[in-house]
Amino acid sequence: MVRVGLPETVPEPLLHSFPRKDIQIIRLPNRLDADLEVEFWIPPASSQAVMAMFPRLKGVKVMQSLMAGVDWILPWLPKNIILCDGRGLHDIPVAEWIVAAILASLKRFPHYRDMQQEQFWDGQVRPQEPPAIMSSTELDEADRRRGYRVLAEELHKKSVLIVGYGSIGAEVERRLRAFDVDVVRIARTAKARIAEVADLDPLLPSADVVVLLVPLTAETRNLMNADRLARMKPGALLVNAARGPVVDTDALLAALHSGKIRAVLDVTDPEPLPKGHPLWSAPNCFITPHIAGSVAEFSGRAYEFAGEQVQRYIVGEPLWNQVNDAGY
Repeated sequence: MVRVGLPETVPEPLLHSFPRKDIQIIRLPNRLDADLEVEFWIPPASSQAVMAMFPRLKGVKVMQSLMAGVDWILPWLPKNIILCDGRGLHDIPVAEWIVAAILASLKRFPHYRDMQQEQFWDGQVRPQEPPAIMSSTELDEADRRRGYRVLAEELHKKSVLIVGYGSIGAEVERRLRAFDVDVVRIARTAKARIAEVADLDPLLPSADVVVLLVPLTAETRNLMNADRLARMKPGALLVNAARGPVVDTDALLAALHSGKIRAVLDVTDPEPLPKGHPLWSAPNCFITPHIAGSVAEFSGRAYEFAGEQVQRYIVGEPLWNQVNDAGY
């Protein structure tokens, strides 16, 4: 009998794909007052809860995270425990967030939302005195040279550089096809039609949009540093859906204040972003609080996958998305 531990809050209907025999479901509160035997552990989403619970769990052989990123788990998880991640479970919502982020920035939705709060009509014809929230940018200067105001941009025919091209990157590309964009792909190792990270520097200057999807590793920490941000095309958009430390925060702040680039961030460094941090008020920067994968449909998809993993474990089949080299 395999004891499967999962959060106590998971509704029973979500467990329809779990085996009906040979397992015992153990519902775990986030705070454990005593030790518990669990062989197959599906932890909660909260990293604090996970790290507090683990010392109380005995006999764990498999940890099945439903999150795509497990870089924070690897340093403390014993090497003899199999760790599987939730790779693929977030592909759809994160890809949709990325496309929405690109369109929102090009159409300047965050700015117009701010103008709505100010009750200011910032269109082709506008009042003489704009509110203090507006700032002068290179785009404003370009508008003056044209002789008319440009109120938004097209995504059509833009060049989109996807750094960390995997399953999410493929979903992003599939959704961008309708806009006839030129997608350039970068992954850890070069493949057919995919460049490697070593090629990033020469590709940055021609990209209108740079999408970050790399995992956080020693190699990707501060991947987008001051030098690489300076290589980006003037007016280019940086979209970070990876991890906050992939971008050097101080360098990003400098690039944003210079007016050279724009950014949409679902992740930051530090995270959560504390009140008063300069990123909150940085120009041409829109922030969402790490919610790209947080959609209503996720739970059903995630626990269907987890149930299939439990079934594979029971019958001795290799588990999907295994991160480490532990075996059973």
